[in-house]
Amino acid sequence: MNQNPNEPPQRSGPTFSSRIWLALGIGLLLLLGLQFLTSGLSLNDEISLTQLVEAINSGEVTHLVVRADTEILAQTRDGSILASRKERAASIYETLEQAGVPAERLQALDVEVQTGETTMGLLLNLLPFLLPSLLLGYLIWRMMRTARMGQDQALNFGRSRARVSRDMERPTVTFEDVAGADEAKQELQEIVEFLKEPDKFIQLGARIPKGVLMVGPPGTGKTLLARAVAGEAGVPFFSISGSEFVEMFVGVGASRVRDLFDRAKKEAPAIVFVDEIDAVGRQRGTGLGGGHDEREQTLNQILTEMDGFETDTNVIIIAATNRPDVLDPALLRPGRFDRKVTLDRPDVRGREAILKVHVKGKPLASDVDLTAIAKLTPGFAGADLENLVNEAAILAARRNKKTISMREFQEAMERIIAGPERRSRVITPQERQVVAYHEAGHAVVMYHLPEADPVHKITIIPRGQAGGYTLSLPEQDTMLVSREKFEDQIVGLLGGRAAEEIIFNRITTGAANDLDQATKIARAMVTRYGMSEKLGLRTFGESSGNIFLGRDLVEHRDYSEEAAIQIDNEVRHILDHAYMRAKTILQTHRHKLVRLSKTLLEKETVDRDEFEALMSENAEPADVDTTPVMA
Repeated sequence: MNQNPNEPPQRSGPTFSSRIWLALGIGLLLLLGLQFLTSGLSLNDEISLTQLVEAINSGEVTHLVVRADTEILAQTRDGSILASRKERAASIYETLEQAGVPAERLQALDVEVQTGETTMGLLLNLLPFLLPSLLLGYLIWRMMRTARMGQDQALNFGRSRARVSRDMERPTVTFEDVAGADEAKQELQEIVEFLKEPDKFIQLGARIPKGVLMVGPPGTGKTLLARAVAGEAGVPFFSISGSEFVEMFVGVGASRVRDLFDRAKKEAPAIVFVDEIDAVGRQRGTGLGGGHDEREQTLNQILTEMDGFETDTNVIIIAATNRPDVLDPALLRPGRFDRKVTLDRPDVRGREAILKVHVKGKPLASDVDLTAIAKLTPGFAGADLENLVNEAAILAARRNKKTISMREFQEAMERIIAGPERRSRVITPQERQVVAYHEAGHAVVMYHLPEADPVHKITIIPRGQAGGYTLSLPEQDTMLVSREKFEDQIVGLLGGRAAEEIIFNRITTGAANDLDQATKIARAMVTRYGMSEKLGLRTFGESSGNIFLGRDLVEHRDYSEEAAIQIDNEVRHILDHAYMRAKTILQTHRHKLVRLSKTLLEKETVDRDEFEALMSENAEPADVDTTPVMA
C-alpha cells in the first residue's frame, strides 16, 4: 500500500510508550526473580554454629558456601539449606575445626568461598535506588520528547500537504487513456510541449502560460486529464485539494501556499494541480460576516504567487472546478489562468470512445454493441459510463456468467437512471392497474407527438421511488431545443395524469414528479427563452443557476407584481393547453391505451419493438369497455 510521505507513518500493534512500560515491567520481574533465586538459600531458618557442626559430622552436609566470610550456607543430602553465621576474624576452616569438625571431614566437603560482594549482590543492593531512577529518567525523557514533537508539529503546520509524484511514482495515465475530450486534449497538448521544450516558445517571445483552468460538470474527466498531462510531460506532479489549504488558524493557508510554490520552483519544470479550487478561490467580499477571513488570505497568497512566477520558471498550475461562476475575477484574468479548458458531457461518438476505454480487458459477449449503448446513454459523463461498465460486470458475475452481455449493459443503464428493481415491493391489484394505465398514457401520448423522443421501454416494475417508468431516449444529441419540442415534452409528461382521469375518473399522487418537471419547462419557456406570445421576447429574473451563498442570498427580481401575475397566468395556460392535447390523444387512441395497459399487466415490461407493434393499426383491437379494478 502506498503511503503519503507527508503523513506520519501508521503504526500497528503496541505504541512506543506501551513498549517502554512493558520493558520496565519485565526487567523488574527479572530482577525480583534473580533476587529470590539468589537469596532463597538464606530464606530458611538460621541455625547455630553448633548445630551446623553436628550436621557436618553426621555426614548430612555435602556442600558449603561461605559469603563474605560471615555467612555459611550448607546444603544437605535431602536438598535443604542450612544457614549459620561466624565471626570475621577466623577463616572457615579454623572456625569449623575449633568447633569440633575434623580436618579430614572438611577436606571431603565441597567448600565454595565467596570473598567480597558479587555483581548480583551489588545489583540487588542498588535495586531500591535503580528502579525509581529509571522511572524518573523515562518521565523526563517523555516530557522532552512531547515538547519536541509539539514544536515540530507547530513548524510543520504551515507546510503544504501536496502529494508529489516523481519518476516511478509519476502518474502512468496518458492521453490515450482519455477519450471523448479531443478539444481539451489538444489544448493541454501544448502545455506538455512547453514543459518538454520550453526554449522553442521562449525564443519566439511567447509568454509562458501560468495556469490552466479546467471547467466542466462532475465526472467529465478533469482530474484524469491533469494526471494525463503529468504522465505525458514526465515532470514532478504536485496534487492538492483546495480545501486542504484552509484551516481554522489564521495564516496557515497562506503559509501552505507559499510552501507549495517554493517546492514546485525547486523541482521545476513541474505541474501543480489544485482540485476543487472553488473551495479556496471564491469571490472575495461575499462572506456573510463581511470580514477578511482565512480563506481570503489564502486566495490573496495564491494570486501573489501566480503573479510572482518569472518568465523562465517552468511551473504550470492546473486547476479544476465545476463552479466557475463563484471564482474571484482576479483569479480568472490573463496572466494567472491564461487558458480555460471546458469539458462538457460527451456526444454519442465521445461516449462510444469512452466505453471502448473502459471495456478493455473485460470479456464481452458477441451481442454487445457499444454504438447502441452510446446511443442509449445521452447525458452520461465519463464517470457515469465507467460506472455503467462496472455495474454490468457486477450483474454478470452475480449471474455466474463468463462474459458481459447486452442484457447486463441495458439493466445497468436502467439501474443508474431509475434505481434498482424492487420486485419485493408489495403492490395491491388496484395500484398495479393504476400504474399500468399511467405509464401506458405516457407512452401512447409520446408515440403520437411529432417532436417527442422515441419510447424505448415501458415497465410497471418498481424501481427506486417510482412504481414504474417510461423510458424515452433521443435518436441523436442536439444542442438547440425548439418551442414545439418543449410543448411536446410537457404533453408527454402529462399523459399519465390524463390516462388516470380518463380511465378511472379520478387522479392520484403518481403524477407529482411529472407535474414538477412540466411546470419547470413551462416557466423556463416564459421567463428564459422568450417563447410566450403574450409576454414577448424579454427575460424575467436572472438565470436560475447554482446559488452562491452570500452573493445570491437576496433574490434579484427585475419585474413588477403585474408581470409576475402575467407569468403565472402564461405558465398555467401552457400547462392547461398541453393537458387538453394529452386527453384528446388518449381519447382518440383509447383502444391503444387499453391494449398496452393489458399487455403491461400481463408481462410487466414492454420493449420498443413490441410497443411499436401494439401501436400499429393492424394490431388486434382491444376491449374498450373495460371495468377497472379501482372504482
